[in-house]
Amino acid sequence: MTGVLLSAAHVTRRFGAFTAVDDVSMRVQPGEVVGLLGANGAGKTTLIRMLLGLIAVTSGRVDLLGGPPDRERRRRLGYVPQGLGLYGDLTVRENLSFSARAYGSAEPALPPGLRDYADVLVRELPLGAQRQVAFLAALAHSPAVLVLDEPTSGVDVLARAALWDTIRAQAERGAGVLVTTHYMQEAQQCDRLLLMSDGRLVGEGSEADIIGSTTAVAVRTGDWAQAFAVLNAAGTPVMLAGRAIRVANADPAELAAVLSAAGIEASLQPVPATIEERMLMLSRQAKAS
Repeated sequence: MTGVLLSAAHVTRRFGAFTAVDDVSMRVQPGEVVGLLGANGAGKTTLIRMLLGLIAVTSGRVDLLGGPPDRERRRRLGYVPQGLGLYGDLTVRENLSFSARAYGSAEPALPPGLRDYADVLVRELPLGAQRQVAFLAALAHSPAVLVLDEPTSGVDVLARAALWDTIRAQAERGAGVLVTTHYMQEAQQCDRLLLMSDGRLVGEGSEADIIGSTTAVAVRTGDWAQAFAVLNAAGTPVMLAGRAIRVANADPAELAAVLSAAGIEASLQPVPATIEERMLMLSRQAKAS
């Protein structure tokens, strides 16, 4: 399979006066996993719904498998939405049978971990099992394009790893995969990343490409809560992970002066930036433009 499987060209979507997606262009090619990252409200789900033809574009163009996302092309698509797309009042077996008939494919065999749930209503399953069923339904017809909207949300670490094994296996057989996630460590599982902020595409490339030469400053102090408040009030792009304070793209001397003026003793050390810190910088730049 060659060529672009899924694409958007200068796509915009407005809801009244609100612009949810603003002039976004992107593509997904065979055999690659493209990660669509951004905070809640960044426009990720709206973009996906336009790509799949579930809502109309205000302007621009979307293509699925070489043309508009009509019913026939969507038959070659596998989609797991945030709500999983399952029927809670049907059993696991009934959900998979319905999906298989809709796509004209054979009903998939249940893996060992789901066999005991075959005749259980989906709404009574634990979330991890529901996600496995949704993946089975989406993959049963060997789709050419797989679109996953927050597929690992609310799932434990081991289940997330297993789902990512499934995602990579689909890419290895030649499918193009578009996946959204709010777990920044999952960005490393993707071949290419698209970063969205306030409806706009603000970064694209590999994790290393996007981070580039951006650095951060690690701030170590016993008065971490006050230090965070002071740096935040000063308008710096400060982040807190536990009690660890980091400031992206900052001058250590300037940070030291701000903290010293507030009577806070701290040690400051330049460190490589993370993808999350680079996203914060890009988001701030987009809002300022």
